[in-house]
Amino acid sequence: MDDLRAGLNEVDCDLLVIGGGTAGPMAAYRARKKNPNAKVILLEKANVKRSGAISMGMDGLNNAVIPGHSTPEQYTKEITIANDGIVDQAAVYKYAQNCYGIIEELDQFGIRFQKDENGEYDVKKVHHMGTYVLPMPNGDTVKKALYRQLRRARVLISNRYMATRLLTGKSGRAAGAIAVNTRTGEFLVIKAKAVIMCMGAAGRLGLPTSGYLYGTYENPTNSGEGYSMAYHAGAKLANLECFQINPLIKDYNGPACAYVAGPFGGYTANSKNERFIECDYWSGQMMQEFYNELQSGKGPVFLKLNHLHKDTADHIEHILHTVERPSRGRFHEQRGTKYSEQMIEMHISEIGFCSGHSASGVYVDEFARTTVPGLYAAGDMASVPHNYMLGAFTNGAIAGEHAIEFADDVDFDDFDDAAISLEQERVLAPTRRDDGIPPNQIEYKIRRLVNDYLQPPKVTAKYELCQARLAEVRHDMETQMMARDAHELMRSMEVASILDCADMAAFASLYRTESRWGLYHWRSDYPGSNDVDWKCHVLLSQENGVMTCEKKDVAPYIIPIGEDEKDAYYKQRITAQA
Repeated sequence: MDDLRAGLNEVDCDLLVIGGGTAGPMAAYRARKKNPNAKVILLEKANVKRSGAISMGMDGLNNAVIPGHSTPEQYTKEITIANDGIVDQAAVYKYAQNCYGIIEELDQFGIRFQKDENGEYDVKKVHHMGTYVLPMPNGDTVKKALYRQLRRARVLISNRYMATRLLTGKSGRAAGAIAVNTRTGEFLVIKAKAVIMCMGAAGRLGLPTSGYLYGTYENPTNSGEGYSMAYHAGAKLANLECFQINPLIKDYNGPACAYVAGPFGGYTANSKNERFIECDYWSGQMMQEFYNELQSGKGPVFLKLNHLHKDTADHIEHILHTVERPSRGRFHEQRGTKYSEQMIEMHISEIGFCSGHSASGVYVDEFARTTVPGLYAAGDMASVPHNYMLGAFTNGAIAGEHAIEFADDVDFDDFDDAAISLEQERVLAPTRRDDGIPPNQIEYKIRRLVNDYLQPPKVTAKYELCQARLAEVRHDMETQMMARDAHELMRSMEVASILDCADMAAFASLYRTESRWGLYHWRSDYPGSNDVDWKCHVLLSQENGVMTCEKKDVAPYIIPIGEDEKDAYYKQRITAQA
């Protein structure tokens, strides 16, 4: 063993925010703005300057509700339909009402949004019904601008600390968290009056076709620990059977971004140069059509831009290769592909949990409150569907302001000190073995099982086999996994979260005995949807360490959906070519 130091420090704060990507910094910033006297700690296992799913920034906002282009009512209706009706509209509507103010605030931070010749926001149409996409010419400056605001607000930032478990007070409230330094292995106990979790998607659940553990569609550092920690704290998680599956660039495993190319005339096509779907906005049904085309004999599927003027195709190429994932440009350069000359082969991503792109997350209400008092969640790990980056900013702001109000009205809750020593034993167990299985091998086995058994179409017998195999892996993990340094210690904690997420994915999927959300929850032995029994949320939680599921009715809609509207996303297939 090397690079590990024993130690246990303890600090306290009014509000603890876990996760330094998009939602977390905005939550911490807004909490400090609302109460400048509050002690707010932002905890991040990497470095807030370059952490989270966006790393530097993004090329645009996918879901901007801009006055004159759309209304909160239109957006709420769109997301309700896109998510197959399983939506608590209050949270979506609150986002839609608040996101324009966040755009104006980001503009004041120095983040620029594309405007037309009249100085108005230049919003593009990508969604099936509404117009919500707003390009960001200097989108790579988002994290720099955000970090400046954190420093000005004097938010206390603790980089290189990975939270492993939440502390629950004797009254049942969130009481803080236990964290481990990812460079030294030292422990930190943070007592807090309220906690906001902004820890991103479960991006390392399925295994990419490349076989590389970190070559994932989502940010690979987001390994699902937010989902796992919420579960162990007794919070309820919603619709974990609604997987995230996305279209991507074949072999690169990054987003193809047909939604960026769409406003310029690009689209998804099959090998016969035929467009087969009308809308490239992500939804489960769009992914089902994508999958069907791959299996139909007309695959592969491509991002088609070579029919456009060269200047247009080159402009799209510049957008996609300079902001969100600059490595995409290097990939195409080495492969010898040019957007203006060849179609770009696409494929389907591995599965994951992410409310930002689907609907699977820790259950929250319109104020970002979870089912545990004093515990909040925002961003890709919270259950507001189709969040994206602007949703993380907006719901992070909502969480920060509400949580600091909650913290102002309560005192610290006592917790059982034995929980700390138990967590130290659990976390450090791999470091106390002289021989065993390294974390990467355990992780590879879990994620291979996820691909072999959990990838849709979902088959009951395969899921039950997977549960048995995962139980065997858990035994290996708990008795044989070893960590030789602080880096492997961090990886071992991530592996435990990945395994928890795989177990939850299987359990929730078996519970919902119907198919819904297109490819996301396609059960071959229950191929039809069943609104009578299953137009509801599935909430997963644990009781005395035993996993359980329950139904929760979808709250009455604020914005009514007509019978002739609710299946709009099922009518995207182009059945005949002109």
